[in-house]
Amino acid sequence: MKNEGLERHVAMYSVWRKALADSIGKFREWLKAQQLSDAQIDQRLEHILTTLRDDKLYIAFVAEFARGKSELINAIFFAKFGQRILPSSAGRTTMCPTELMYDPNQPPTLRLLPIETRKSGTTITEYKGFSDEWTSVKLDLKAPKKMAKVLEHIAELKTVPPEEAQALGLHIAEDEAELGMRVTEDGQVEIPRWRYAMINFPHPLLEQGLVILDTPGLNALGAEPELTLNLLPSAHAVLFVLAADAGVTKSDIEVWRDHIGSHKDGANRGRLVVLNKIDGLWDELRDWDEVQREIDRQIRETARHLSIPEHNVHPVSAQKALYAKIKGERTTLERSRIMALEEALGKELVPAKREIVRENIKDDVDEIIKSMRMLTNQRMKGVGEHIDELSSLNGKNMDVIEHMMEKVKVDKEVFEKSLQRFQATRSIFSKQTNRLYSRLNMKGLSTVTAETKKDMEISMTTAGLKTCMQKFFKYARDTMEEVAQQSQEIKELMDGVYKKFQEEHGLTKIKPGSFSVMRYLREIKRLQTKHEQFTKSLSMVFTEQKAVTNKFFESSVAKVRAIYKMTNRDADGWLRTIMNPMEAQVRERQVQLRRRLESIKHIHQASDTLEDRINELHHIRDGIKEQEIALEKQIKEILHVLQQDSPDEDVLKVEKSA
Repeated sequence: MKNEGLERHVAMYSVWRKALADSIGKFREWLKAQQLSDAQIDQRLEHILTTLRDDKLYIAFVAEFARGKSELINAIFFAKFGQRILPSSAGRTTMCPTELMYDPNQPPTLRLLPIETRKSGTTITEYKGFSDEWTSVKLDLKAPKKMAKVLEHIAELKTVPPEEAQALGLHIAEDEAELGMRVTEDGQVEIPRWRYAMINFPHPLLEQGLVILDTPGLNALGAEPELTLNLLPSAHAVLFVLAADAGVTKSDIEVWRDHIGSHKDGANRGRLVVLNKIDGLWDELRDWDEVQREIDRQIRETARHLSIPEHNVHPVSAQKALYAKIKGERTTLERSRIMALEEALGKELVPAKREIVRENIKDDVDEIIKSMRMLTNQRMKGVGEHIDELSSLNGKNMDVIEHMMEKVKVDKEVFEKSLQRFQATRSIFSKQTNRLYSRLNMKGLSTVTAETKKDMEISMTTAGLKTCMQKFFKYARDTMEEVAQQSQEIKELMDGVYKKFQEEHGLTKIKPGSFSVMRYLREIKRLQTKHEQFTKSLSMVFTEQKAVTNKFFESSVAKVRAIYKMTNRDADGWLRTIMNPMEAQVRERQVQLRRRLESIKHIHQASDTLEDRINELHHIRDGIKEQEIALEKQIKEILHVLQQDSPDEDVLKVEKSA
């Protein structure tokens, strides 16, 4: 039995994404064939196609220990193997964060990053680029039992002295009731053997770009801040798993409040709460309706504790769902309620992801469409003016034609002088651009990072550590605000240039686009807020507190570095494109002036008749009209797919059969 609800939604999304990529690819080739494209436009279209090609959908499963999270993943994704694939026994099974994905260029493999890499200060994301740092074990897809045995490595533990655990930034539990690393009878500390696991696996959903993140409990979330700072906030859907037999515990509420429920965008869109292990309420001595009333009561209590609507809580039995799928028992599957969860997951995940893709490419698409319409309009206007100009010569003597030729020469000279001013403006533009890049300089960020780390290492108090970190975040925020000011100065410069050309040469009225740093600022502020939440919750001895805080800050710095790189990339794209509409119009204007001069010159030399030349221009104008019609058809197709919520079911059937 397949998870048809989730598979259908993901398949429909994949069809939509492919249709969008196809329409944009077709548009790109058409622009080249029509000689409407240039290097900048082509580069922007390639960027859009790369975004669609590399697109991934991330689902994170979050829970405290022993909530049945790994069993839920088995039930949703791996029932077809006829047994449990991820380790899912009682107790702590997912001891390190585990990422399930598919890369067709790599064999099915389990990759494990040693826990000792936490000491280096290097993030998991950076380690993904160094394959020799990982332990790799191949997976035999034809032998599910062997594969399940290999995946048991994820749950492996080792014992180390307490000082080693503290050096790794791991919290040691004071007693059995407290969450943290356990102390053995001989005084050693039991810790995970691995820091992170990656499973490359050719599952149909993973092949379509789905990525699953299976996370450990609260202590591991806090100790590996990259999860809370980067991976969880960027997930398109988060399933927060509770257990019906345990209810909503204090630690559950802390995880929800600190790491999931604080998500503001879209009122926690894509955040689902799963009330697992409802089979524990299936009492043969109780009426089934009574069981349902008890489940409903737990739903109400869960919703109340987490301050969410009741329809956001999904009761399931992952264990019974896995059993029912393997054995093909429809009644048990229905009682497990897993199908309703899968349908809800598809409905939450896919629309949220589609909206993100739309937002990421819409501005580029709109700008390209605007540029192409402007270019064809200018061509049409230029040919029309040329026809009117030649028509006015009909029946005129040679002196008038000579006068007209001189007039066009003067227009051409005036335009070329304007071009010289334009080139001078480019020099100013270049200086302004260099100032903007200097504010986003990665070396400057590295210097501030090194100074902050040094200050933190010599700080002797928690308050001192916090001050150092706040200073770093202030530097990052100030940088973005300076970039905003500098980009506004560049825009004002280009506004003046555009206006001057439009007034002097009748070019199409356009306004250069703006560059906003709002989303980068918002992300930096979000990081700072999460960081402050974390440091408030610390109540450890100085050495342990310092190790954990340092680790958290290193992840914050890594994320800020990523934000700087993203800002550099986006600013680079904006700076290249802000000149593009003007340059396109200038090129077109040069072609038109040259064409006008050549036409009148040929007529003056009697090498062409006036009538022949006018007829030729009429033919050119007809061609531009056809080009405009074809352009609008291409644009309509792209916008139709872009705005579409989902492909038709018939289209989906065709894709499946193909």
